[in-house]
Amino acid sequence: MTRKDRSNRDAVLHSFEDTCVMLPVNALLPVRTLRNATKSSRKYQQIAASIREVGLVEPPVVARAPSNPGTFLLLDGHVRIEVLKDLGIETVECLISTDDEAFTYNKRISRLSSIQEHRMIRRAIERGVPEEKIARALDVNPQTVRRKFRMLNGICDEAVAILKNKACPMVVFETLRKMKPLRQVEAAELLVNANNYSAAYASAILAGTPQAQLMEGARPKRLKGISPEAMVRMENELARLQEAITSSQATYGQDHLHLTIIKGYLAKLLGNARVVRYLMQNRPEFLAEFQTIADMTSTLPPEAAA
Repeated sequence: MTRKDRSNRDAVLHSFEDTCVMLPVNALLPVRTLRNATKSSRKYQQIAASIREVGLVEPPVVARAPSNPGTFLLLDGHVRIEVLKDLGIETVECLISTDDEAFTYNKRISRLSSIQEHRMIRRAIERGVPEEKIARALDVNPQTVRRKFRMLNGICDEAVAILKNKACPMVVFETLRKMKPLRQVEAAELLVNANNYSAAYASAILAGTPQAQLMEGARPKRLKGISPEAMVRMENELARLQEAITSSQATYGQDHLHLTIIKGYLAKLLGNARVVRYLMQNRPEFLAEFQTIADMTSTLPPEAAA
């Protein structure tokens, strides 16, 4: 192997050029159009407030347009560029990609969870950033910043670890705070297992929590129109649901594999005309069930397949 061959083999392909470049905003060609409602959305207002207060934090990603020197394809940052245009800013620092494929950008990354946002706010305040400045950057009032700062007060570490990457609204943690630590962990597991992080579901868990598992002075939220006897039944059903979910998780992977194999086998079996004719004449109820299984488009539940 020659030295040149070894050099080519060891070369590393960079996804971006080494340095950011200041470019005219008008030289950036969007690869998609924004919806008409974008500018009136809450997200747009927050981005605009952040740029006005602290400037552009994340540079837009562009690629050189091979057919038109001096212009660039805007791969990521369409909303940010639109905000800059509204603010009258004519140049922007951009990160230049060596590939013009936009599929892998913000649409595919994880969004900031409530716990991650809490930690960022807490760190900023501890470093001396005024609450009012943070509120202006996030386009919220200072009271909301203070609530986010205190969000995990009274929440046990185990529950925080379970929900650290989940899209839980702040009110969910305020509901968990009314429970004792062990119940907080159980409630967090219920939220994750159901893939439901809504305030209504958290309130239902609180309503089904026995008084002995609540913090001193806390009272479960009583749902309108539900009698004490119905609340007891709800508590029991919630406990059984949690046990059923926990037990099913242990065998879910194996059960899913078995179902996939069975589905494939039945599809092949029903491709044999003699077998279908026999089932039709002798076991028509089996034939209907076999066809239902073989025709399944997915062996996963709808929320997992999405």
